[in-house]
Amino acid sequence: MHVKIDTKERFHEFTVLEAELTANMAVELTTMLAGVLEMPIKNLILNLENTKAIDGKLAGAIVDLQTKFYDEHVSFVICGIQSHLEEQLDAAGQLELMNFTPTLSEAWDIVQMEEIERELLDGF
Repeated sequence: MHVKIDTKERFHEFTVLEAELTANMAVELTTMLAGVLEMPIKNLILNLENTKAIDGKLAGAIVDLQTKFYDEHVSFVICGIQSHLEEQLDAAGQLELMNFTPTLSEAWDIVQMEEIERELLDGF
């Protein structure tokens, strides 16, 4: 599987370069993404701008992983979902379970806002 990784000050951006994500890619992708939780910078943006189709099992694994990130008090935002893929995920009932934005810029904003929110709520 081809993925471009870009590390920023507050997050890692994983851009999937595959047009189709199949079920047999689930373990490789989720293991790769889960590895971010072991790094000093734990926030993650998953950019799917190049992806046109996702197997339902893999989409479910991404939803589960996103939940794990938020349980660990770190951000996991998905961006760049193309309209056809958005329709596919919505029809499967998985889109409503994802924290996603249309653009990478908006994903950056969400990560920064969630970081501020965690800092403010840390004392409570």
